[in-house]
Amino acid sequence: MAKVKHTYACTECGASSPKWAGQCSDCGQWNCLTEIVIKSAVERFQNYAGSETTLVSLAAVEATQEVRITTGVAELDRVLGGGLVAGSVILIGGDPGIGKSTLLLQSLSHLSSQHQVLYVTGEESVQQIKMRAQRLGLQAMAINLLTETSVETILTIAQQAQPAFMVIDSIQTMYTAQIQSAPGSVTQVREATAQLVRFAKQTGIAVMLVGHVTKDGAIAGPRVLEHMVDTVLYFEGDPDGRFRMLRAVKNRFGAVNELGIFAMTDKGLREINNPSAIFLSRSEASVCGSVVMVTWEGSRPMLIEIQALVDESHLGNPRRVTVGLDQNRLALILAVLHRHGGVITYNQDIFVNVVGGVKVTETGIDLAAVLAVVSSLKNKPLSNDLVVFGEIGLSGEIRPVQNGQDRLKEAVKLGFKQAIVAKANAPKNPIPGLQVIAVQKIAEALSVI
Repeated sequence: MAKVKHTYACTECGASSPKWAGQCSDCGQWNCLTEIVIKSAVERFQNYAGSETTLVSLAAVEATQEVRITTGVAELDRVLGGGLVAGSVILIGGDPGIGKSTLLLQSLSHLSSQHQVLYVTGEESVQQIKMRAQRLGLQAMAINLLTETSVETILTIAQQAQPAFMVIDSIQTMYTAQIQSAPGSVTQVREATAQLVRFAKQTGIAVMLVGHVTKDGAIAGPRVLEHMVDTVLYFEGDPDGRFRMLRAVKNRFGAVNELGIFAMTDKGLREINNPSAIFLSRSEASVCGSVVMVTWEGSRPMLIEIQALVDESHLGNPRRVTVGLDQNRLALILAVLHRHGGVITYNQDIFVNVVGGVKVTETGIDLAAVLAVVSSLKNKPLSNDLVVFGEIGLSGEIRPVQNGQDRLKEAVKLGFKQAIVAKANAPKNPIPGLQVIAVQKIAEALSVI
């Protein structure tokens, strides 16, 4: 067997070095050299020559229906796009203790009743997994467990067992013998993932990879890791809180930004079928600075409460604090509010919060945030049966958002009787029980309230 050759490449400038060093000699960056295996031209030619790959015309390819495997957890199936696809590779990340292993163990418990499954752990012993299954009250007798960190050994055992679904917990603990660096390094994570992806595509086994996250919330390791897999899921939520949110940020087999809601209990994660109800635990009396908006998450509408607190600032630079929405977006709409609405806020501290820990990235939150700020500033409460949504342009116009009719129908189901929306989102036919107020400019919306 030929000796494996290695080199070290800088992740910042791409310069190569025959040996590792703490600092790149070309760009001067520290701790940026990663190990790379060098293949000779003869090896690369043999790999290409020995393959049976042929050119195929797109017209000659027969479209086949995707066969999905339900996990038994409806919210997880929703985020995945309807279930697991054979041969797919899913990467799930989240903070320590958020519930990743709990969710996967519950899914494996349901899958093991009809399919063969394999749980590979590099962090826990089989006794710890057994104790967790007993604590959750799961019937997990048919789950095959493997405590191993060598990718080659895992693939050999998986090839013999032929499970329909395999979990790797976690990818940062895995290593391949082809790389000499320690497990968890950039090169090890990339090469281990590449082998697992290749194995999944060749055998049709669905693989779930658990990934650690950095302090910024991103999955640890190389960014290319998210490009290699088919689906990327993030498990969000306050570890000290009750609710958890599973969000898809990449999905080759379903909608992106799909959201699944769970509640953490002593028996594991419980699905929340009506998330709007948990985010709308408002008091019966109207309060200043509170308004309900209808956001769109993946394939369903969801009602959430937006709260604002405006107070006189005693600082030279008033504070703008946001939780659940982009702080730069708040600064933008406050400037529009001043220019086209005549409302002065440059001498006020403004705090805006999305109740329930939900992160809203769509622009439909603009109108709700503005009305909440004005309500708190003027000390005038808004009606409890009012919902709003709409994007605000720089010229003060209220722009429509997608799926406006479905949002209004969801509001009616939960008992709301008034809605302030963009004129283009107003329904052509009246919706029974709902008074829709269509506005075109931000001044019109302020005059309504």
